[in-house]
Amino acid sequence: MSIVALQVFVSLVLVAGSIVLFLYTVRQRDFEHADRLSLAPLEKDPIASSGKESCKPHESNTTTP
Repeated sequence: MSIVALQVFVSLVLVAGSIVLFLYTVRQRDFEHADRLSLAPLEKDPIASSGKESCKPHESNTTTP
């Protein structure tokens, strides 16, 4: 019976630790920052900044036969 009590105690410690870590990450607002960073470009596109047209029609990328 002492093994069951030990397993319950360890489980409660793990649950309490996960709740503490969850509250810490919510308070730091890490997830909102990650969503915003994932949408940011890494560097400027040289073709778009020069004003040249980057997409040209070619017969290999048409959908009509």
